[in-house]
Amino acid sequence: MSKPRFIHLRVHSEYSLLEGAMRIKSLPQLVADAGMPAVAVTDTNNMFCALEFSEYAVKAGVQPILGCQIDLAYEAAAQGEKPRPPRGIVLLVKSRQGYLNLLKLNSHFYLRGDGQIPHVTLDELAAHNEGLICLSGGPEGPFGALLSAGQIAKAEGLMARLAEIFGDRLYVELQRHPIDQGLPEAEALSEPHLIDMAYKMGLPLVATNDVYFPKPKMYEAHDALICIAQGAYVDQQEPRRILTSQHYFKTPEEMVTLFADLPEAIENTVEIAQRCAYRARTHDPILPRFAENEVEELRRQANEGLQARLAVIPHAASVEDYQKRLDFELDIIEGMGFPGYFLIVADFIKWAKEHDIPVGPGRGSGAGSLVAYALTITDLDPLRYSLLFERFLNPERVSMPDFDIDFCMDRREEVIQYVQEKYGRDRVGQIITFGALLSKAAVRDIGRVLQMPYGQVDRLSKMIPVEGVKPVSIEKALADEPRLREEAQAEEVVARLLDYGQQVEGLLRNASTHAAGVVIGDRPLDELVPLYQDPRSDMPATQFNMKWVEPAGLVKFDFLGLKTLTVVQNAIDLIHSSGRDLHVAPDGHALYQPPEGAENQINAIPLDDEATYALYASAKTVAVFQVESSGMMDALRRMRPTCIEDIVALVALYRPGPMENIPTYCEVKNGIKERASIHPLIDHILEETQGIIVYQEQVMQIAQVMAGYSLGGADLLRRAMGKKIKEAMDAERPKFVEGAKANGVDKAKAEEVFDLLEKFANYGFNKSHAAAYAVVSYQTAWLKANHPVEFMAAVMNCDIHLTDKLSIYSQEVGRLGIEIVPPCVNRSLATFSVSDGRVVYGLGGLKNVGVDAMRLIVEGRGDQPFASLFDFARRVDLKRVGKRPLEMLARAGAFDELDANRRRVFDSLDALVAYSAAIHDQKSSNQTSLFGEGGDDLPEPRLSNPPDWLPNERLSQEHQAVGFYLSGHPLDEYMPSLKRSGCLSLREVEARVQGGAFVTKLAGAVAVKQERKSQRGTRFAFVGLSDPTGLYEVTVFSDLLESARHLLEAGQNVVLTVEATYEAEQLKLLARAVQPIDAVAAQGGATGLRVFVEDATALPQLANVLGEAKKTNASRVTGPIQLCLTAADLPGEVEVLLGEDYPVNPAIKGALKSLGGVIAVEEV
Repeated sequence: MSKPRFIHLRVHSEYSLLEGAMRIKSLPQLVADAGMPAVAVTDTNNMFCALEFSEYAVKAGVQPILGCQIDLAYEAAAQGEKPRPPRGIVLLVKSRQGYLNLLKLNSHFYLRGDGQIPHVTLDELAAHNEGLICLSGGPEGPFGALLSAGQIAKAEGLMARLAEIFGDRLYVELQRHPIDQGLPEAEALSEPHLIDMAYKMGLPLVATNDVYFPKPKMYEAHDALICIAQGAYVDQQEPRRILTSQHYFKTPEEMVTLFADLPEAIENTVEIAQRCAYRARTHDPILPRFAENEVEELRRQANEGLQARLAVIPHAASVEDYQKRLDFELDIIEGMGFPGYFLIVADFIKWAKEHDIPVGPGRGSGAGSLVAYALTITDLDPLRYSLLFERFLNPERVSMPDFDIDFCMDRREEVIQYVQEKYGRDRVGQIITFGALLSKAAVRDIGRVLQMPYGQVDRLSKMIPVEGVKPVSIEKALADEPRLREEAQAEEVVARLLDYGQQVEGLLRNASTHAAGVVIGDRPLDELVPLYQDPRSDMPATQFNMKWVEPAGLVKFDFLGLKTLTVVQNAIDLIHSSGRDLHVAPDGHALYQPPEGAENQINAIPLDDEATYALYASAKTVAVFQVESSGMMDALRRMRPTCIEDIVALVALYRPGPMENIPTYCEVKNGIKERASIHPLIDHILEETQGIIVYQEQVMQIAQVMAGYSLGGADLLRRAMGKKIKEAMDAERPKFVEGAKANGVDKAKAEEVFDLLEKFANYGFNKSHAAAYAVVSYQTAWLKANHPVEFMAAVMNCDIHLTDKLSIYSQEVGRLGIEIVPPCVNRSLATFSVSDGRVVYGLGGLKNVGVDAMRLIVEGRGDQPFASLFDFARRVDLKRVGKRPLEMLARAGAFDELDANRRRVFDSLDALVAYSAAIHDQKSSNQTSLFGEGGDDLPEPRLSNPPDWLPNERLSQEHQAVGFYLSGHPLDEYMPSLKRSGCLSLREVEARVQGGAFVTKLAGAVAVKQERKSQRGTRFAFVGLSDPTGLYEVTVFSDLLESARHLLEAGQNVVLTVEATYEAEQLKLLARAVQPIDAVAAQGGATGLRVFVEDATALPQLANVLGEAKKTNASRVTGPIQLCLTAADLPGEVEVLLGEDYPVNPAIKGALKSLGGVIAVEEV
């Protein structure tokens, strides 16, 4: 290969977030294609990709040069002056010591802890410069800033200081990004001075191109990316950061031509590349030492733990078998060098349990370890569930064990804090994650910087379909979505938006921290990886993400927050608040007899509870862990589980794979179908799963029993099959056949079984994980079956901010026959609670209120209910609560006990907040008056006295606050008219469809519409609606969707003509027609109304309502109005027929019913 002429030493990859657009995976090939043997990546203020880039580059035959453009605080501000913003210089790694120093500097940058803008100082450079080469920074660096300001002497002083620090490792950096008028101003101003300084001080020059994107054609899209980062607009007049089209990955020839007058500056790039002889490498796992003799300590803890377990659990095998399995596992753990890992995990789990922090029974393959069970890492006896240790830790395939630990969501942080304190805060860290600019976000962000109307950008973004959880690419969306193509063809700015979007989508946009991953080191972490700190966290995080932090030598521990554990704990707390223990039913009888010392422990409940299996079999599993989906419910109805093994199998079966296995399992279990035999040698392995291969462990056991594999070898076989590694499977097939032949199995049968294993290894599920999660599922089902009120309140507490979930749970509470006490400032807590067998709606469950703000109300109430709105304002600082939360409380009727007129309360909030603020200001200033405490002498404000909201408006306001209809339904008044028009309620449809499919009318209030695209490219929608008897979903196909889309928006009340069918024990509804509800109600409208009045003061209001209705001609249907008057001074009930007909419809009926003094309104 000819001698290289130029090497890029300043490249910004996509890890320069929202700044660099050089994609790290394609960079090495770009370098190789340009004929360069090496390249440096110098991301802005980070080393996020140091190891990743090193590995990719080496595989492509390119020398990686590690570096960083890091902001230097180069000049202290004079007294009274604003601090100078730090500017970037480039540091390149020359040696291993240089790499370690750059890790330190990069970590210092984020972990300063002094509240200043992140930076490094000259003193820090002096302390950590060994093994680093310094480039002085381009026109945007410190010298560019000083020279542009004419501060030549300061620039020379700074250069001298850097020369003193770095010696012959300092290079004076020159950049040329020519535009039409020559060099940009900063480059033109600084270059002569830099060259002069370099010659005067005897410093070498080096030429760089500040690379941000691969080709000049990407300049405009990249400029939009810069605007996204800055919150600027592309065409704004105000100053913003602007690069040039020359900031691309130039060829060596282009750079040689550009610096033809300074050939040494080009040659020095090659010299620097030759001096940089170190790259980041992968490292074996490093763990802190837990004990002086970890092997001995693990044996002691495991043996003592096993004896403690055996003393209380029912034995699934003999004590000798337990001991034999324990010794076998310990030998493997010791042989593989992992005792420390087990001890570390056991330590923080024991600490959590000692501090009453709920911990899951296990997760993943770790539940297959008896050592883990003995150490209380898991709570599943692996012998009871036939779980295999080799699935977790295989002596024939050395890899780190990986325990995923579930903790209660609310207290997970406490366990992490304990680990920090135990091992040292500098040795424990979180793990960084990166968010990408996906297609929908790219369209929204670029639309904003192009100053397009929000509504237009929102519409374009919504046209991009979602597959799974991610939106498809813009390219695919343009191919699949004709409306998007039409928009691009119709308007140039839309085409521009989509063009820019395609160029930047997939680039990284932000850094945050992984929700669960924590690393623990045996030394300060910044000696192994660079560190980052999320501004929202006080804990450092590794700059390498999950994929690269382990190859760097750090061991990851997953501290997962499982919401279900929080639900279980909250339910137990609510049971205790009701004055019962876990084993005592609401009616006082004992549900089971807990072992001594295991009272109120959820893992001690019996696994044979009939009520729980009845709940599973009836599929009443809303809010039950793992079995909430409609598909799971259908499987439960068919299966009719009777033991925990059925639940384990269901968790494993309901995964991507041959779905015919579920009905086969159910039919064999219930005696409808004969169990198939694969071979007598292995049929016993499949007995618990009705003759079907369900678990990965069964694949391993079959290979062991039929073909003589060790379980370690069988795990390798399972892995090869699961990952479809053809070479490995081709090597294993003859080995399997020969092994089977030795056990008396003929070749054809052995081949057949191998093919069967190959098919199911890909779909088979990890039994250890299925068993652990089946147990958690059973615990939630047991709570729902035996403590339904407390369980549902706990479930609602865990989703208190998710209105959609609360709506589903409220429906379920009603189905269970449990009353919900509406939100009330005198009865409710901030969260959902339980009282006299009822669920009391939590104030924090309302929209946009915040649980903390609601706690202020509960604290102000104390043990004494509020007597009036003024009393409420005096005892609660309403300014701290906030006006918006108070509005939501008024809308929801939370003040009804203090004032039943919700509109008056709503309109009076400004006056009440001002009154409350004045009182609390006086209290806080310790003012007292002759009449008592501060504020007691302030006069109560006069409240307005408007008429209350009419029923439909009242419900609409309540819906705004609650998110669904709680005290009534907007169709309540329509139902009699609709019934006369032939409409059925949802409950009636559900009952009638059992006899076969039929077509009917069904009314509904639209809650949500989700449009989708079929495989043929036509659009259809799932529309969620409700009527007074429940929630339902209707499928609407393309023709009807196009004609009725405007009627199917959220908030509309409609009547649908639907085809109702019953499939897989579920109601399916297909829409055939849609009509506005008023048109249908009018057809079956009432001929007249009878109004029962008990108070004469209601008559003027009644006359007003009827007069307004007539004036606005609110209904084409008119009829007679008959008043039935009752009063103490009347001789019984007096009937009065009004002299003329008035409009009659459900809205008018509701309006009359809401008037004070009106007892009831009947249709006649």
